[in-house]
Amino acid sequence: MKIYEHKKKWKLFLVLVAIAIGAVSILYTNTLVEKLSKEERKKVVLFVEGMKRVSSMDNPNQDLGFVFEVIRNNETVPVIVTDDSANILFTRNLDSTRVDDEKYLQATLQHMRETNDSIKIVVTEEITQYAFYDDSILLKKLFYYPLVQLGIIILFILVSYLAFNSSRKAEQNRVWVGMSKETAHQLGTPISSLMAWLELMKSGEVNDELINDIEKDIKRLEMITERFSKIGSAPVLKKVNISETVEEALNYIKTRTSDKIKVITNFEEVKDVLVDVNVPLFEWVIENLCKNAVDAMNGEGTLEVKITDVGQVAYIDIKDTGKGIPKIKQKTVFTPGYTTKKRGWGLGLSLTKRIIEEYHGGKIFVKNSEINKGSTFRIVLKK
Repeated sequence: MKIYEHKKKWKLFLVLVAIAIGAVSILYTNTLVEKLSKEERKKVVLFVEGMKRVSSMDNPNQDLGFVFEVIRNNETVPVIVTDDSANILFTRNLDSTRVDDEKYLQATLQHMRETNDSIKIVVTEEITQYAFYDDSILLKKLFYYPLVQLGIIILFILVSYLAFNSSRKAEQNRVWVGMSKETAHQLGTPISSLMAWLELMKSGEVNDELINDIEKDIKRLEMITERFSKIGSAPVLKKVNISETVEEALNYIKTRTSDKIKVITNFEEVKDVLVDVNVPLFEWVIENLCKNAVDAMNGEGTLEVKITDVGQVAYIDIKDTGKGIPKIKQKTVFTPGYTTKKRGWGLGLSLTKRIIEEYHGGKIFVKNSEINKGSTFRIVLKK
């Protein structure tokens, strides 16, 4: 079904977008991590150079203010300085509560050896020292940030999928409930008629007119069965005279509406317009739209049906003089379960939209509507 294929494409699109956003974010964050890591190494090199200059100070009167400033400014990068025998000489930015713990210092030193390359400090020809350092807390947080992002993205995809799936199930439930009620409604009228004819036959009142009416109701039941059998499968379209098909559907509506409903047809100029449709399903569309129009007028008003030939397409406009549809509801009316009727089933317009757009490749929408003045629904079909 096209509608489900469309939803699957949207799901795939959302997943791909989420993955793309995550990938770009991770790549960008990794780039920042690499840059910050290089900056921190430069900071350690400056720190080491400052320590070296202090250690090799020849002139007691030399101004070392800048050197000490460089040393003090390293407040984030953990550093351990050792001699060439791996004896710890100096530490900076370690856990202040554990700097006297030899095991902690040795474990931290080992971790620094494995994390970053050491920096050699040549103090004198006889004295060589080594500076080991670890990533700052900020760099570590930034390093793990892509993993956090990935987790959030996975959570987003999961929540989106569950919400989408829940929404689809709710919609399916509304459709099933609506379909059941629609079936009962469609079958109700001819079955009631047949029951009445049966009572007349029992009383012995059988004539040609009665037989004709029974035949009409049986044909109506056959048509209803055919309509429902085509829902869910690809119907066969054939080229028909669209004005004749619409006229046939209107004739059925006319016999079942009040005399206070005036039906006007306006397609004298399009008597020979041929359109590919499935007749039983398309007549169902016209019946649904006209029934809704009659309901909107409370059994009294004007129903106008107009067909317009516009190049490659044909317009079918169904206009009523009913209560109208609020602007914010003009798209919602096609949603399964939507209805303003106290005893409605809320499937007619949804089914109508599906038949026109999914099975006939056309369009249906509310062309215009004014409160207490009426509404016009437009069907667009390719010729």
